[in-house]
Amino acid sequence: MDICRREFGLCVLAGVAGRAFAQQPRPKLFVLVILEQLRSDAVESLSPQFGPGGLRRLQEKGAWFPDCRHLASGFSASGIATLATGAWPAEHGIVADSWYDRASRNTARASAEYLRATTLADQIAGRARKRVFAVSMDRGQAALFAGTSGARLFWMDDRGQFTAGRQAPDWLAEYNRLAPVENAHDAEWMALGARAGAPPLRTLRFDPDKPEEFLALYKASPFAEEAQFAFLAELIARERLGQGDTFDFVCLLAGSSALLGYETGGRSPLMDQMTLQLDRHLEALFSRIEETLGANAFNLALTAAHGAPPAPGEARRARMAVRGEDIAHEVQRSLVANGSGNVEKFVYPFLYLDAGTHDPEPVRLAAARAAMRQSAVAGYFTAGGACSTHDDWERRFRNSFHSSRSGDVMLSYQPEYVEDYGADRGISYGSLYNYDACVPLFFLGPQFRAGVFEAPVESVDVAPTLARAMGVATPSSSTGRVLSQALGGGEE
Repeated sequence: MDICRREFGLCVLAGVAGRAFAQQPRPKLFVLVILEQLRSDAVESLSPQFGPGGLRRLQEKGAWFPDCRHLASGFSASGIATLATGAWPAEHGIVADSWYDRASRNTARASAEYLRATTLADQIAGRARKRVFAVSMDRGQAALFAGTSGARLFWMDDRGQFTAGRQAPDWLAEYNRLAPVENAHDAEWMALGARAGAPPLRTLRFDPDKPEEFLALYKASPFAEEAQFAFLAELIARERLGQGDTFDFVCLLAGSSALLGYETGGRSPLMDQMTLQLDRHLEALFSRIEETLGANAFNLALTAAHGAPPAPGEARRARMAVRGEDIAHEVQRSLVANGSGNVEKFVYPFLYLDAGTHDPEPVRLAAARAAMRQSAVAGYFTAGGACSTHDDWERRFRNSFHSSRSGDVMLSYQPEYVEDYGADRGISYGSLYNYDACVPLFFLGPQFRAGVFEAPVESVDVAPTLARAMGVATPSSSTGRVLSQALGGGEE
């Protein structure tokens, strides 16, 4: 039974309050905000610096689950697909941002075409008088979350402007003209509350000969995140979301924090500033929606696709930044020495093996044990179900492993070790550890009751809870549960 911190003293009134909430009409607009990367502990530690109307409003007025767990590998595409389907990668098939496809002998990039489960958006779009929208910095991620051609997608193009492809509405060109990305050329990213004369944290230098370098800086900055939130508010106003005779569901997939995290890690001062800017962007979004629809006229949920590890310090980087290909070479050397197969491909964190005429599972175990002799490797899981551990970590491995996508062996590195992609800086996502797995989860609106719910919940619980709130079917492969304690009329 969840214990709600703020409502413990009001339990006598819970029954009456539950009946009152249950009678609330369903708003015509539901907004889902998915931060591609947001650590749960960042929300807790930075809370004293939040303004009254953004994240603090969610903490104090919403249903807050501080410990929502992605109990599977923490890649962006995997987390987005899990939130969309209510299923783990073992069911929905998006095991990483990319993996090796044996049939084509090429790397496959995660996309909607590879989904093996229906999505929440698909359940909504298939109903009469219901509309679905998705906004992202990347068209592929918007399509992955939607999982249906019935959703209208908006994304940033390679110039930093918003587009919808051939479905672009008439107002979009004017919006891009009035809010040009050129306004951010050479913009200075200042710390919130910085003293007069303080140097910028970063300057978004623009070189006309290298526009891609500016765009990379821009997309990994609060300027791009602010642009996404502003566009969401404009979309709601222009398309009259929640204002007509339809029910409207819109999802914002905000990716700036994940792009910054790749470079700086999850505990950098820049990342803290990004979270504080998120707080301001949320406050502005709430204000714009309420100007358009009025107060208490929408529901909103906010969560993240994953967290982030800290970046290894300079003195530790040589040890903690792992070249997976080097591990694969050591495994290959061991297999050849024992005459028991070959490594066909390594795509972090998966080893794909060629067992030849051998029974494949002994070859997998031999490869896994060879990998474990490397100091950077902490655990493994094989396609035959063998695991280096038999506790909660085994479940995380199983949730992550898809029979036809995950190869023969999945590896886990030591805590806070990262895959080294050759940049001599930055981090990787995708681990099973809590810094990647634990994200915050909030629900706000007339269908939800305020409270802080300390018991752990899982990211697969988000889709069925939203489905219940919106009165649609749960996605077909969902294994999550409805978080009834957050819903009006739910039990504590």
